[in-house]
Amino acid sequence: MLARLHAAAVFGVEALPVSVEVDVSGGGLPGITMVGLPDTTVRESRDRVRSAIRNSGFPFPVGRVTVSLAPADVRKIGAAFDLPIALGILAASGILPQRDGREMTIVGGLSLDGGIPPMRGVLPIAVAARKAPKPALVFPAANLAEAGIVADLPLFPVASLNDAVRVLSISDPASATPPLPAVVQGPASAEDMADVCGQLRGRRALEIAAAGSHHLLFSGSPGAGKTMLARRLPGLLPPLEFDEALLVTSIHSIAGLLSPGSGLVVTRPFRAPHHTCSDMALVGGGASPRPGEVSLAHAGVLFLDELPEFSRRVLETLRQPLEAGVVHVARVARSVTFPARVMLVGAMNPCPCGFHGDARRPCHCPPLLVERYQRRLSGPLRDRFDLGVEVQGVPWGDISGDPVRETSAVVRGRVYAARRRQLDRQGRLNSELDGRALRAHVPLDRPSHVLMATAVTRLGLSVRGVTRVLRVARTIADLAGDQELRADHVAEALQFRVPERSASST
Repeated sequence: MLARLHAAAVFGVEALPVSVEVDVSGGGLPGITMVGLPDTTVRESRDRVRSAIRNSGFPFPVGRVTVSLAPADVRKIGAAFDLPIALGILAASGILPQRDGREMTIVGGLSLDGGIPPMRGVLPIAVAARKAPKPALVFPAANLAEAGIVADLPLFPVASLNDAVRVLSISDPASATPPLPAVVQGPASAEDMADVCGQLRGRRALEIAAAGSHHLLFSGSPGAGKTMLARRLPGLLPPLEFDEALLVTSIHSIAGLLSPGSGLVVTRPFRAPHHTCSDMALVGGGASPRPGEVSLAHAGVLFLDELPEFSRRVLETLRQPLEAGVVHVARVARSVTFPARVMLVGAMNPCPCGFHGDARRPCHCPPLLVERYQRRLSGPLRDRFDLGVEVQGVPWGDISGDPVRETSAVVRGRVYAARRRQLDRQGRLNSELDGRALRAHVPLDRPSHVLMATAVTRLGLSVRGVTRVLRVARTIADLAGDQELRADHVAEALQFRVPERSASST
């Protein structure tokens, strides 16, 4: 007897429908044969499915079982096919009734006792299941809050194989109601700008970066406050819009970062990988492509501390994602695309000992070693940073005093207002302006034109450098509430320009 059920497989950040066909025949040697490019995890489901069926109180067929996963030219990965395969065997054996027109998408792994543990990637599978002519989803009960994010999708959470059999045995089962409101992830950062002593230039750079979604590079001695400043950036950013939150939650679901019971992620992610991470861990990939840190930070902040300590190869892999906002992972069988639109924040010491140019502590590094250390950050990658700040140590007067400092909430209000001006004017943030849009929305008056011409000559700005200066200048004007771009906005943007090589190394 033949049984056919519907499942789904996750590729990149999307899910594709998979047809699970099971045939049970009386002839041939007993056993389970799987076809349709199953990976090792899927092939191992033969033993899990057999034990789960028997331990749930159902007889396992004595004959030969053939399982086909279609489309046959797409590799099937993961344990999410355990449940549809087990139900297909029961249906093909006559234990589970088959009904015409059943279009439930069924996903879930199985433990040996028939239990169904939580799984990755339920949200993109729910989004794909919603597109079916008669949508419905059977999935692990632990993922109810996650699947409940998708509206107008009948949900059937199951905790065991017996639960799934009961759902499919009823002609018109009642769908579950997801918890309201869905559990929301906590804030990415609780640090407040009011805790920052001094560092007026660093605080200003954070505000500009947050308002226009610009890349930012901090340089300075150890303990000057680079990391402290970077960790305050998420507190200046607005919550995610629903479409952004849906995509961010899908990425985290695929990566297995959502704890059971978690719902929609509404705070912008903050990722800070260690400098020993590989290029694959940073941008994603693998035999079964998974999102990397740059994709996990999508719509949020990617913080790279001790930037020169990252390998040159790892850093250079960031160049294309920073420009395109996506990561393309190409494999022989299939290519996947992960979103990667992030705010990149880097922090670095000026030399190996960290005290080159520090007025309080001497540096013992030879000039050649200082230059070689700074050259670890290539010119093309350095040119990707819109803003650069030399972070100096805070004097004792700023530490011991008790001035009234602006809180993150106050700065966030100005950031929100500046972002709203950008979206109302051009439909996107200033960091995304390019070509014709840049010329249309960032016109230069005569003083600004003269200032930029002088800067190009004296600073040797590339075309990309000019573009980034104008983007930052437009953001500075938006923070001030000015409709027209003036020379003072351009002058401040030039002060934050990251040189191709620090002047201290020459």
